[in-house]
Amino acid sequence: MTAESIRVAVVDDEDLVRAGIVSILSRVDGIEVVAEGGSGEDAIKICRDQQVDIMLMDIKMPGIGGYGAVRTLSKINIETKILIISVYSDDMYPTRLLQAGAKGYITKASSKSDMVRAIRSIYQGQHYISPEIANIMALKQIDDKNKNLFDQLSERELQVCLRIISGAKPQDIADDFHLSAKTINSYRYRIFEKLGVKNDVELTHLAIKHGLLSLVDTD
Repeated sequence: MTAESIRVAVVDDEDLVRAGIVSILSRVDGIEVVAEGGSGEDAIKICRDQQVDIMLMDIKMPGIGGYGAVRTLSKINIETKILIISVYSDDMYPTRLLQAGAKGYITKASSKSDMVRAIRSIYQGQHYISPEIANIMALKQIDDKNKNLFDQLSERELQVCLRIISGAKPQDIADDFHLSAKTINSYRYRIFEKLGVKNDVELTHLAIKHGLLSLVDTD
């Protein structure tokens, strides 16, 4: 590989999927796969241990998952740019991942050329969303029926919501976010009001219905 090659890491907990992506990219001129992993924690360790230009990462993985890894990497100001590659095409996922710090989002149904185009575009400082997702997002702006209830939550409210449906207690959430339990409860009841639910159980059921559990940190 040349010194100008784009250094890529691939993180996906499905071995066959990861191997397939690595195999495809290994045959592309100007791209070098320098690391692999199977969890959000792996993604963070890879970025801390070596120089990676682009991180291709799934959302639903063990541990903190892709969403948690994106948030963590954004906070610690890692220069690695993140490209999400996922089975999920619902607008909520790319919107939230891009808000959290990802630079691009494509689906696993994307073509090889689309994936390579995304890597090169992001490396050059651009954002990239695969055409089918861009179309869904555009249609959603003009069709209220397709909007997800959770879209109305702010980023902080969504973070608190995800911790609630993962089973965390208000004091634990408060400790994680360096806030008071009273403040977390204020967020909690604001979330209930916006979503039209009365308690944590109803919130969890609603989250399952809307596919939000894919963003939840797991053990």
